[in-house]
Amino acid sequence: MMNKLILGRYIPGDSFVHNLDPRSKLVASFYFIGIIFLCNNFLSFGVMFAFTLFAIFLSKISLKFFIKGVKPLIWLILFTVILQVLFSQGGEVYFKWGIFTISEFGVQNGAYIFIRFVLIIFMSTLLTLTTPPLSLADAIEYLLRPLKVVKFPAHEISLMLSIALRFVPTLMDETEKIMNAQRARGVDFGEGNLMQKMKAIVPLLIPLFVSSFNRAEDLAIAMEARGYQGGDGRTKYRVLHWQGKDTMVVITFALLTALLVFVRS
Repeated sequence: MMNKLILGRYIPGDSFVHNLDPRSKLVASFYFIGIIFLCNNFLSFGVMFAFTLFAIFLSKISLKFFIKGVKPLIWLILFTVILQVLFSQGGEVYFKWGIFTISEFGVQNGAYIFIRFVLIIFMSTLLTLTTPPLSLADAIEYLLRPLKVVKFPAHEISLMLSIALRFVPTLMDETEKIMNAQRARGVDFGEGNLMQKMKAIVPLLIPLFVSSFNRAEDLAIAMEARGYQGGDGRTKYRVLHWQGKDTMVVITFALLTALLVFVRS
């Protein structure tokens, strides 16, 4: 199951989305997350859902791949939705028992939360699937460059983010290997009550943490042995180029924002 988590993975391709400047994709992804909170009815959410599907279509990546990638996070999404349904009040009351209330507003708000989660996961996953981690780090460093005036370590932050994204798939694969090794020794991660399941996770977490720290130490030694320094005075092997298609993306998002404002109730 762990290898189905696609966050942090990059799929090489030659699609419209793949060829965009990483800066435009990064800004567009964050802007998408911001404007999704403008949606306050199902029509506006329908517009955002159609836009997301169109973006996935332009990336030439199968929608089934996205759905399978969301599955590991579905329980977190459903937990949040249930909390919204049980504790949000307003409108017609369908069920009430103690502090728990299922109302018209609660059900509607739960549906909105579910759609927001799915769309945000889809768009953020699309960003990482179509953008190499190193290019994403270059984009982050470029966008944080104005903060250098206040001595903000933009290069170090982008380096940490790129390393984190790079090792997400590695940690997932290693987690799967450790789980298989523990299963071979008789550990059943899905058996027993909640406490027993939590205890079964301990033999998984300890070797994973040890392996992660060892890998971090090896990476630090390798970077130091190669004479790695900070961002000052370093030239760029990968030069970012803003193209006409990136400007087209900015205009498209401006039109999308206007459309969302128009369809808001």
